[in-house]
Amino acid sequence: MTKNNDLATNHADLVVVSVAGHVAHPGFPGLPAEPYRLAADGTPFLLPTYGGIVYNVSVGDRAFGWAADCIHPGVSISQADDNKNRGLNVFASIGNRAKVMTGGAAGTTGVVTGKSGRFSEQVIVHIPGEARPLMAVGDQVLVRAEGRGLALTDHPDVSLKGISPQLLAALPAEARDGHVAFGVTAHIPAHLVGAGLGLTSEGGSVHMQSTDRVLLAELGLDHLRLGDLVALEDTDSRYNHGYLRGARAIGVVCATDGPRAGYGPGIAILMTAPAGQLGSFEQAGTNIVDLLELTP
Repeated sequence: MTKNNDLATNHADLVVVSVAGHVAHPGFPGLPAEPYRLAADGTPFLLPTYGGIVYNVSVGDRAFGWAADCIHPGVSISQADDNKNRGLNVFASIGNRAKVMTGGAAGTTGVVTGKSGRFSEQVIVHIPGEARPLMAVGDQVLVRAEGRGLALTDHPDVSLKGISPQLLAALPAEARDGHVAFGVTAHIPAHLVGAGLGLTSEGGSVHMQSTDRVLLAELGLDHLRLGDLVALEDTDSRYNHGYLRGARAIGVVCATDGPRAGYGPGIAILMTAPAGQLGSFEQAGTNIVDLLELTP
């Protein structure tokens, strides 16, 4: 096992392009009875949700316990035009470098750390905490997009999903007996995979269900941090997210949990395989803050 693995890839063949988005304003859908939403027990609530500049939640912080509904740590960016926004969401990869291009924090660099799913479709960027108060909604953030088309040369049955070559190379990995395994902080059973099932896996995220807090504590999942790598058991995310016995997906926790049923912490999928070609092993502290040496 190596932290900086030497797995063979087609990195040299990738095309590097620019994509960009503007800091997104937090919003609420208009129906059915917004701005209030319903918790899993039917209680109405009104809490901060995804989008905007989040000043006090960052990658590396806890994924549970915030008075919030699926908050994105750091800065969320999007494009107003649907086609352009899809390009941003699909081509940006976790671990890509980003740069603030306009506003008071122009010149500050950051890293893509996640993506949000249906209805929000934003790219999540870690910007150092000291720069966030200088930013404003509407500031442009440029992403150096590299990773789409990345493949493991010796493991063609493992599909890579929006992971940068830099992050892939930093993951703890073991290659043996014709399959490859990566280090994760936890394993999530298939019955806890929630919102996002059935949707495309080429962008966005899925959520872990978190209504049963007793079960989460039994499985040690209640201590997850934003940025942790996790494995989703019996989950096939090659084309869309769904249950398949023997499949596996590995992703990064990219958003906090919330009170709604099915909307626990959000997970951006990094890789998947259908029938045992992708393995995982628990290694404490496998978090992109350390893997990518992010500045707080």
